[in-house]
Amino acid sequence: MPSSIRPTGRPPFRADHVGSLLRPAKLRQAFKEHAGRKLGDVEFARIQDESIRDVLRLQEDAGYGVVTDGEFRRGSYWSRFVEKTDGLEVRNAAFKFRDDHGHEAEFTAPHVAGKVKRAGPIALDEYQFLHGATQATAKITLPAPSTMHFWRGRQYAEPGLYADAKAFFVDLGKVFQAEIADLAKAGCRYVQLDEVAIAMLCDPAAREKVKADGSDPDQLVDLYIEAINQAVANRPAEMVVAVHMCRGNFKGRYLAEGGYDSVAERFFANTDVNHFLLEYDTPRAGDFKPLRFVPKGKGVVLGLVSSKVPELESVETLRRRTDEATKFIDLERLAISPQCGFASTVAGNPVTEADERAKLARLAEAARAIWPAA
Repeated sequence: MPSSIRPTGRPPFRADHVGSLLRPAKLRQAFKEHAGRKLGDVEFARIQDESIRDVLRLQEDAGYGVVTDGEFRRGSYWSRFVEKTDGLEVRNAAFKFRDDHGHEAEFTAPHVAGKVKRAGPIALDEYQFLHGATQATAKITLPAPSTMHFWRGRQYAEPGLYADAKAFFVDLGKVFQAEIADLAKAGCRYVQLDEVAIAMLCDPAAREKVKADGSDPDQLVDLYIEAINQAVANRPAEMVVAVHMCRGNFKGRYLAEGGYDSVAERFFANTDVNHFLLEYDTPRAGDFKPLRFVPKGKGVVLGLVSSKVPELESVETLRRRTDEATKFIDLERLAISPQCGFASTVAGNPVTEADERAKLARLAEAARAIWPAA
């Protein structure tokens, strides 16, 4: 079983995926029954374990050297972090999801109700189960620090709890540092932070909303970059850390649009991680020009396959899009993936498990064609 993957200035796997996968029907029903106290903890865990073993086989059969548990122990990509951290609870967010037809949907987000402190391990058990269930490299995903701050604007915390956001991120950074230390001690060598807020701040409409709330969008970008750096500051040298930039993903809906241009130079240069997983599945994400700002020692995973629609991308399309990106970054520093997870929440995106399987297999097939020596 791989014990380490050395940081090399390129993504460690030519075909990667963002983390969350469609929960099977039996698992979705188990979440519902467990929440309604009709299903006990032991049986709920048994169903989760069984579902994770199944989804590991799906990834391995598709040809992946890196796997996740599909986030099958989580109600959403950030839910366990909130549940297992003192001082955090859930309130309504200040933003709304939308789709290409103008339909909107409200959602909930973390709220700081008390001083933030790690109550215990957050994703350690997820890694330990994966470590014992697969020969592939197990990737653990965590919400980026900004997740606990951005969604409720200046109302992110109860009044008077923290002198300012920097003080809050000092406490939050300690939670991440302790979690990453436990993961590293257990053997985890690949951690991904899911960053939505900075991608949101590429969108002129989102920036105006932030300004109307009394905040400076550019200052928030710098604040969130520093928060990431604090979170990963003490990771061991052999641990690979990635940031996935996402414009929102809920039942096929999104939160923002706009290229990376307004944040690229600062974000790519100043964020202390090994590589970036970037959305590039639709014109909403802009062009590849911002990739010219990625430093030589960092790589990029191009999110070229949509997890939101069933249409299957061709190998030729993926090869052509990757070739377009090489005008701005070397092929050696690239890899490919879906633009986001298939199920950031239990509900999942409007695609089938067969669609998901086909898309994952297509990515692995395209990666072998683009990098035949990989």
